[in-house]
Amino acid sequence: MPVTTDRSTGTREFDALIIGAGFSGLYQLHCLRDRLGLSAQVLETADGVGGTWYWNRYPGARCDSESHSYAYYFSKEILEEWEWSERYPEQPEIMRYLNYVADKLDLKRDIRFNTRVASARYDEDANRWRIATETGEQYAATYLITAVGCLSSANIPDIPGLDSFAGDCYHTGQWPHQGVDFTGKRVGQIGTGSTGIQAAPVIAAAARHLTVFQRTPNYSVPAHNGPLSDDFKRYMREHHDEIREVMHSTPNGHPFRIADRNVADVAPEERLAIYEKAWEIGGLRFRAAFRDLLLDKAANDTAAEFLKNKIRSVVEDPETAEKLANIDHPYAAKRPPIDTHYFETFNRNNVSLVDVRAAPIERITPSGIVTADGEYPLDVIVFATGFDAMTGPLLGIDIEGRDGMTLKDAWSAGPKTYLGLAVAGFPNMFTVTGPGSPSVLCNMPVAIEQHVEWITDCIAHMRANGINRIEADPEAMEKWVAHVNDAANATLLPSVEHSWYLGANVPGKPRVFMPYAGGMTRYRAVCDDIAAKGYEGFRKSGNHQDTGRNGSTVGDFAPAAAIDTPGV
Repeated sequence: MPVTTDRSTGTREFDALIIGAGFSGLYQLHCLRDRLGLSAQVLETADGVGGTWYWNRYPGARCDSESHSYAYYFSKEILEEWEWSERYPEQPEIMRYLNYVADKLDLKRDIRFNTRVASARYDEDANRWRIATETGEQYAATYLITAVGCLSSANIPDIPGLDSFAGDCYHTGQWPHQGVDFTGKRVGQIGTGSTGIQAAPVIAAAARHLTVFQRTPNYSVPAHNGPLSDDFKRYMREHHDEIREVMHSTPNGHPFRIADRNVADVAPEERLAIYEKAWEIGGLRFRAAFRDLLLDKAANDTAAEFLKNKIRSVVEDPETAEKLANIDHPYAAKRPPIDTHYFETFNRNNVSLVDVRAAPIERITPSGIVTADGEYPLDVIVFATGFDAMTGPLLGIDIEGRDGMTLKDAWSAGPKTYLGLAVAGFPNMFTVTGPGSPSVLCNMPVAIEQHVEWITDCIAHMRANGINRIEADPEAMEKWVAHVNDAANATLLPSVEHSWYLGANVPGKPRVFMPYAGGMTRYRAVCDDIAAKGYEGFRKSGNHQDTGRNGSTVGDFAPAAAIDTPGV
């Protein structure tokens, strides 16, 4: 479709506008432009594609999904042409892959780089979304798709004195593209989540000294990363359909199945052997040893104790080992990291651990970090403190829907969506992997492909049936939110009060469990059923005939007891 410009306002007019050029935005552009023939434009803050992977260039940054599953499966040609080199791809390789896809599909010509969206306002009279950028550019479109990612809004804690620090400060999610030279530097790293666990070994290998300020002790399973064998590469090329079938039939979207057994089904000796084998295989496959690890606290305790004992066996200094193993939450109730020699790093002479639960950080001075136990002189501070997850990237844009309702106000008590795809009061706006969808509890490309294809099919349905606007019915949205809560409460996931799944890492953020814990398989079935019923739970209007409140029925969802084993 041709792109037009309103000469009176300079507004560029499209059928669809997509915010973000990561995995989601690239595929959404391909679907709308090349499959539906719509005029579509991607607006991207960065000067290149990649999304989360564009910004997360910190030392050791790599994916925790296995490479043969961390890919688009919509194109057999792309699957056959691209070859991964490692079990867990590193950030530069993922960037090469996404650039390869963007070039292969000629996507970059419809991506506006170096363009940060400041606001998006729904014009009800015109049934158009009007978008303004920080530099004053104006865009308009019938459909607005936010593909801003779940982990793209860096969270830097408000520590007194931060601005006074005379050295250099970096956040792992906003890493300099030229890299950072730690040679001869005294480095302080705050945070021991997934990024901190990946970064610490690499920083330690270069720095004069690394001090890790541990806020929350964490489990981690070795990745056992390495080059892919020729045999495995051949297997990937020859079994795409089988791999895809496994990813689409498991609750977490990974290319392996969760064992069909509970912890209590086996004797303690056999259980230990199962854990040992899972440890040797490594990665997120450890989570698949038993199906009830996130459903039963007693079952989880067996995995937790096994992993704590592994920490004690790896770390040579008993005092340091106990600080690392003093974990206060069930295994995998927070995102379970995988690592390359993380715990071994604390056996180095140039690495020390500070337990800031016992001795909290009080302030930052020009020369270092002060805790209750004293000051630690530093040249560099690395914040591995995570993100304002899931809602932060969306609320960073001033989004205003129907009747002047802002998304910030609509979500003041926590995010509410229908399927993680739509929000009542925001017509023709779709959120890819939004709150209320499996998103971060799933291998992301699997969730992204499902979302993008569902949105594409919905827009195609609207255009084929003369439907001009569609939005979530408030009652349907409330029912879905209740179902998301029920699904979470059937697991151990909400039990961790300091989890970023609940937004607990961001001061003042409402404590709401955000992802859908019912499993990707069940979620896909729910979405397919809703579409098959004419987009049940949505208000639709077209040709000036409202088929909204009376024309949208609201179904019920499966009870919490029926949910799948949750994914991670």
